[in-house]
Amino acid sequence: MKRFEFQGKDLFARVGIRIPASRLVRIMEPDGTASPGGMEGALKRVDTAVRELSRKGGGTAVSRVVVKAQLDMGGRGKAGLIRVVDAGESGTGGDSAEPGGEAGLASAAVEAARDILSKGYTVPALLIEEAVTFQQELYLSISPEPTEARYVVLASAEGGVDIETLAAERPEAIKRVYIDPFRGLQAYQSRGLAYDLGLEGSLAKDLARLLTQLYTLFTQFDAELVEINPVFVTKGTAGSEPALVAGDAKVIIDDNSLHRHPDFQTVREQYDSDAAYEAALEGIPYLQFDGDISLMCAGAGLATTVFDLVNYEGGHVANYLEFGGPNYNKAQRAMELCLKNSSSVILIVTFGTIARADVMAEGVVTAIKNLKPDRPIVTCIRGTNEEQAHTTLREAGLEPLYNTEEAVRRAVALAAAATAQNNRGDIPQDATHDASGEAQA
Repeated sequence: MKRFEFQGKDLFARVGIRIPASRLVRIMEPDGTASPGGMEGALKRVDTAVRELSRKGGGTAVSRVVVKAQLDMGGRGKAGLIRVVDAGESGTGGDSAEPGGEAGLASAAVEAARDILSKGYTVPALLIEEAVTFQQELYLSISPEPTEARYVVLASAEGGVDIETLAAERPEAIKRVYIDPFRGLQAYQSRGLAYDLGLEGSLAKDLARLLTQLYTLFTQFDAELVEINPVFVTKGTAGSEPALVAGDAKVIIDDNSLHRHPDFQTVREQYDSDAAYEAALEGIPYLQFDGDISLMCAGAGLATTVFDLVNYEGGHVANYLEFGGPNYNKAQRAMELCLKNSSSVILIVTFGTIARADVMAEGVVTAIKNLKPDRPIVTCIRGTNEEQAHTTLREAGLEPLYNTEEAVRRAVALAAAATAQNNRGDIPQDATHDASGEAQA
């Protein structure tokens, strides 16, 4: 379960990690319904949130704020979904330190929010934060290292960048600390990492404290990943030392541990589509894309291979759904989820061992009879009892294919034909499923 930034920062606050002052502005409710007032209502709430932040601390003025779209995606800044604004960007306000600055800052934030919400993304909420004045950005994360049965801390003195690119181009810039889960994080490891990052004095102590807090969160909430990118190193003032502040939050909770964390509920706002949300509730692995070929595949490795083959053949995937493992007897539910997409064809590719081919074939045939899909079905169902599976498919008028590449080519050709037909504006003779034709495979 991936947590939004505002949810991750709530967890950070629970373990004592410093985060910027903020307000959350809902665009939709957790159940996926729209918040009151539409766009204008949301912008009014942005205005109110900024004014509240501006008056925080007994009247201490906030000079800048950051408007952040709460989305489960990387590169939000590059996509224009994170905006730093000050009163000078609006024509209605003056210096934010002066009495008129509050109105100017609120107006600038409203304009930034309007721009973010008009980009076409489904944004469940906006996080309005006080902008942090910093002198350096760090990177810090903890995740499992399964090959060694231990945890690994990744850190860099160059935060705020694509860490994968940095690791590939300059691996020496990434520092690693390995943690034995039975011994836990040791004090000497935290201090050593701080010195490796070039921190001294109070900042070295602050980094050691931050890493300890992050490790507490990682273990307490059964996380697969906790990441802060960037960690801001603030500028010291006459009355305070430089400090470390979490500029972002990425937290992924292990789904297998959710029974221990009833406060982590699966809600609609976490998913890009109704199908993805319903699949999560059903326990069916599902990924949403924007192509026209729906995949029902048994096993992540096979699904990845089929996904690549579709791309190599010039096709585009609408969704990936894992129709295998513990879900191999859920054919009808799997097909219902695929039919929620505006795809042109459903491609079913399986290789069942424990997940029996004959059971999957019977499920597919039953699903077709009950759901009467309005698009072609291409099947390549292999594995245990596949002879019986193919007999079942033939009796239902489906052509069982034996070669994955052939099945992919068939699906891509059907999708291309449907696209060409739509471009011509043709009206198909029969828009319902017909298992007797060559095109239906």
